[in-house]
Order: sequence, then C-alpha cells, then structure tokens
Amino acid sequence: MSDEVFVPEIVEEAPAPARSVPAGLAEADMHAVQKLKSAFQNIKSQLAQVIVGQDKVIEELLIAMFSKGHVILEGVPGLAKTLMIATLAKGLNLAFSRIQFTPDLMPSDITGTEVIEENRSTGGREFKFIQGPLFANVILADEINRTPPKTQAALLEAMQERQVTVGRVRHKLSDPFFVLATQNPIEQEGTYPLPEAQQDRFMFKVFVKYPSFNEEFEIARRTTSIQKEDIKPVLSGEQILELQQLVRKVPVTDHVIRYTLALVRQTRISEPGIPKFCKEWLSWGAGPRAVQNLILGGKARALLYGRTHVQTEDIQALAHPVLRHRLLTNFSAASEGINTDTVIDRLVQETPSKDSELTRDERFKRIFAS
Repeated sequence: MSDEVFVPEIVEEAPAPARSVPAGLAEADMHAVQKLKSAFQNIKSQLAQVIVGQDKVIEELLIAMFSKGHVILEGVPGLAKTLMIATLAKGLNLAFSRIQFTPDLMPSDITGTEVIEENRSTGGREFKFIQGPLFANVILADEINRTPPKTQAALLEAMQERQVTVGRVRHKLSDPFFVLATQNPIEQEGTYPLPEAQQDRFMFKVFVKYPSFNEEFEIARRTTSIQKEDIKPVLSGEQILELQQLVRKVPVTDHVIRYTLALVRQTRISEPGIPKFCKEWLSWGAGPRAVQNLILGGKARALLYGRTHVQTEDIQALAHPVLRHRLLTNFSAASEGINTDTVIDRLVQETPSKDSELTRDERFKRIFAS
C-alpha cells in the first residue's frame, strides 16, 4: 500500500445547473446534441444485429471517431474485431478498407504508387498516381505489429498528417479518416511491436475480451443458422464532420481540467510529489497528449450521453483506454504481476475528484507547482 497520508474516496460531482444554452454551444447546436445521442443509440441497435455484446468497445470506438482519434484494438483471434469495424463503417455510411499487414508489405502497398501511362491525346507518357487502400474513411490495419517499421511509419504519417507522400507529391486523404489497428496478444514471434512514441499517436488502446456465457450462447445460435442483417446508415460523412466540430465546442470547467492533469502528472516519476506506488511500478509516464485525449474523449462521451458539460466521471471512464498504452511498467511491477491497468485503477481510486480536494491536498499542490 502507498505511504501517502491522503487516500480520498471518489465523490460523484453534482451535475451542472440546467441552462438553456450552455457556454460554448450555440442554440443551433442543441439540436445536434440530441441528434448525436439518438444516433449513438441507433448505431448500437444496428450493430446489435451482427455483434453480440461488446457494448463498451463500441462506445469507445464511437468516442474516438467523434474526437478525430485512432484506436488500437487488442484481442485474441475470433472475437469479431474485423466484423465489428466493417459493420460500424456500414452503419455510418463510410468507405471501408481492410489492410492485412504482413512482413512483406511495403509502404507503397498501402499509400499507392505512381505508374507510367500513355496520354492518348498527345501520345506522350506521364506519371499517374494510383491510390492505395488508405484512401478510405475507415481503415482496418489488421495485425499492425506484423509489418516492418517503415510500413508502420507510412500508416502513422497518414494518421497524423491526414496525407500520404509519394515521391515529392503530397496527396490529401478524405475526411473523416479513422484508423483501427488490431494486435494479437499471442503468437508474438516474428512481430514488430509499435514503439511507445508511435503508440502515443493512437487516442485509445481498447481490449476486446471474451464474451460472457450468455453472449457466447447467442453467438453460437446466430452464426450456425440462417440469418439476415439489414444494416441501415445512421449518419453520413458530412454529419460526422459536423459532430466532430461540435465536440470541440463542449465547455470544460477548470476543476475537470485540474482533475485530468492530476491523473496524468502523477505518472511522471521524475516529477515531485507523485505517489510512492508510481515510483515503484512505473519507468515512464504519460505526456501532454494524454491530457488532450482525455478531455476530448470526455467531451464526446458527454454528448453521447446527452449532456452538454464534462464531468470527472467521463474522465474516469476513459482513463484506461487513454493511459494503458502510454504508461511503461518496470521489472518490479512485472515481478509482482502488476500491469498498467492496475496502476490506472489505483490512480483513479486515490485521486480526489472534487475541486476543493484537488486544490487543498498538499501532494497535488506540489504536482501543479512543478
């Protein structure tokens, strides 16, 4: 146990007072808030025709999409990761592209390449760019850790810059653009794990877990009989772009920002005033991008639940997918069976959620002053 004196109990914050037009949102945006909440429920019902369970995974995928983020999905084979993503793209009326990453995959295989083509009108020859599978809205990068680093880097340029470079020419990708990269936690021989700096460019790392008994019973019943799915588009690409802009307008109070900072800054072992268990279990902590993703994700989650303000509950709900791939545990943690999710659980448990507690506690005063 930690030797810290202050171990607070998490207290649910009171909801923000009702306001006809919240700060940061115009009157016209209020209709879009209700539309987003309704679309969230419709998307879940559409996916339920094909996917059994995995409600939390679907919610986190949608939060990342409306926050303009990308996701790593990790799970053993056979958990319908590919089917889930393809069905989600169909429900959102987006172009879908699946790339199977293999050790011999080259950057040009995903970005596209230039070929020499004869111009029939002039008789001359000229280069023509043939688009690769990255030119879609939803990209499934299947088993991203099985391809060499140069191909991984080509994908990461597209994720960050929303463009690909072929020769000296830059080609813009269409919006919305959403990358879901899958990883298999077993069979790690001959793989190329993503470096921590590249993992940091993914907003979430989501674990796809085994279904429950009742869920697997329903999966077995559905998939071994004749079934017919009727997936209807819920949102268009233009509507998704509008909702992504709406997420940015959601107001965040100072105490929610301070709470987010407290969670993230405690993971940096070189900073003063951090908990003892972080020093004992971590060798590296999360950077400012984690704070940004927590706040953006909190905004999107609030809208999905029909709220126009962010609560600390939203930050707590997203702490695991945002932080688990940004924390690096050390040998001491491994010897005790401690993983990053255990560290995050402890952080959420011990970090006070009330604004008065955050500013009053001496440990957090040292963190903010550093």
